Amino acid sequence: MKRNIYLEDIPLHEAQARLTEALKKYNKDQPVSSELINLRYAVGRITAEAHWAKRSSPHYHAAAMDGYAVQAQDTLYATETQPVTLQNAYPVNTGDPLPDNTNAVIMIENLQLTEEGIVITDPVAPWQHVRMMGEDMIATELVLPAGHKLRPVDLGALAGCGYHQVSVYRKPRVIIIPTGSELVPANIEPKPGQITEYNSLVLAAQVEESGGEATILPITPDDPEKLRQVLFDALDQTPDLILILSGSSAGSRDYTAGIIQENGELLVHGVAVRPGHPVIIGMSRTIPVIGVPGYPVSAALTGEIIIQPLITQWLGMNAGIHTRLTAKATMTRKLLSPIGDDDFVRVTLAKVGEHLLAAPLNRGAGVITSLVRADALAHIPRFSEGVNAGDEVDVILYRPLQEITQSVFIMGSHDPMLDLLGQFINQQGFRLTSANVGSLGGIVAIRRREAHLAGMHLLDEETGEYNLPYLKKQLNHIPLKVVTFSHREQGFIVARGNPKNITNINDLTRVRYVNRQRGAGTRLLLDYELKRHGIDPLSIQGYEQEEYTHLAVAAAIATGIADCGLGVRSAAIALNLDFVPVGWERYDFVIPEEHITHPGIQILLDILNSETFKAALSMQPGYDTHQTGQIIEVV
Repeated sequence: MKRNIYLEDIPLHEAQARLTEALKKYNKDQPVSSELINLRYAVGRITAEAHWAKRSSPHYHAAAMDGYAVQAQDTLYATETQPVTLQNAYPVNTGDPLPDNTNAVIMIENLQLTEEGIVITDPVAPWQHVRMMGEDMIATELVLPAGHKLRPVDLGALAGCGYHQVSVYRKPRVIIIPTGSELVPANIEPKPGQITEYNSLVLAAQVEESGGEATILPITPDDPEKLRQVLFDALDQTPDLILILSGSSAGSRDYTAGIIQENGELLVHGVAVRPGHPVIIGMSRTIPVIGVPGYPVSAALTGEIIIQPLITQWLGMNAGIHTRLTAKATMTRKLLSPIGDDDFVRVTLAKVGEHLLAAPLNRGAGVITSLVRADALAHIPRFSEGVNAGDEVDVILYRPLQEITQSVFIMGSHDPMLDLLGQFINQQGFRLTSANVGSLGGIVAIRRREAHLAGMHLLDEETGEYNLPYLKKQLNHIPLKVVTFSHREQGFIVARGNPKNITNINDLTRVRYVNRQRGAGTRLLLDYELKRHGIDPLSIQGYEQEEYTHLAVAAAIATGIADCGLGVRSAAIALNLDFVPVGWERYDFVIPEEHITHPGIQILLDILNSETFKAALSMQPGYDTHQTGQIIEVV
């Protein structure tokens, strides 16, 4: 089979329109068939028709209290000075049918029993303490409409008005075919060159989250004949949809488009969205087949904007990702977008003051952690060149706004132990979310009121002091509290065994270096040491190669991209690398006083001063907690 090339790269709305027309052509654009299921198993399913009350609830006049049923008019003249004794009174318990010729219930605690009858001192109104027939539902009344997702309480309502089964749409059946000779299942440890296959897990969960039923087939290698046979076998099962994972780009081993075209109609090969260009949409034997890109973020986005809307359409619901709740948020930094693409950017959200802020996450198409950390999806429409910092954008929420408002947002320098702090904060019902923009970026965020606090470790060349000189120069107009997170050890991260024999800063001129980004405190520390030793940065191979976290620096060294990088000891240990100490530094939190009373900040400060947290942090190599939690005066 010949190598595939993109047939075209069409706008998202046109790709969706082509799929819609093909579904109409094959009569696949309507909801799937319905089925009757027992109420016990119906939660989360979608009603296929309106359900009307078969009987009233309650279907008789029922006592609403324990007591005695009476005729209300017999109690009319009862007072404290002239009690009334009733002989025509009937004992009832809550839920009992009301006896004939009674229309009220006197609570047991509001009467006295005597041999002559019951004695009362207050009158009761007609139908007092009575649940009248049909109080909840009246026969023939609409209980649930069609297209309704059944909740636990809905099952009770249906049972209460006469149903033991409910008509729901059957679950659309989806067969998922992962492909790729380099892929191995999640239960097998991958070797170099092998990749754990997990896109099928994500796509299957998206299908099931939307109300469908997913079947994942074994991994098919990059062999056109085997893929063709697996597709034929899947088609024989007549599912509602087939997903072929990977094999959708223009690579020499990407056969999906050709096989679909051989056995049906190829509608789309390439959609102008970012991430996720190489999407395939086709029809085989009247069954839609979608080729999903292999990169995790691209695959997940394809699920969100194409697959999930299709499932919800088949279930008689409003289709589309825009059925999720949306909000408006302010972007914390500038984003450039390809002018011809619909750009979807995952963001983390936090409410700082009165503003909902959106911080973009790593945009790599293979960065699965961006999916995990995302609070929302920002959509930048095609023909936009992007957004500027401070621009308002529409975001599609992955979490409830209430949960997002329970967030403490930190911008600035990265430290691996912020994750440890986040665990402690989570246990108190709040979240710690972060954006790694470097220490100087944290100062900018505080100045713009875009964060609750900033993390920083900026060494001043003139004084040798950390952080305070920068705050005095750049944030002297903002009342601040500076709280020490920890002292931590910086040094050169090197390969196991230190094969390049790196011992001091002078050795950087003979090895491949990986740097931190401009504005990072670690970058400033390096520049300070280079200047102190009279070393020209341009003499260091890799000085311009930048990473945004200590762990990313360590990963570059672990994979052989670089020989050395400056970072914290914990990052070296995390990836089983060696470490050459350079010195200790103080890492502080800078908190504007306007946020000190924020409940999440108060929890953070309490945790920093707790012995439990200090003990956990001090157990981490390269951390010293003797000043953790202390407030430093900015004078």
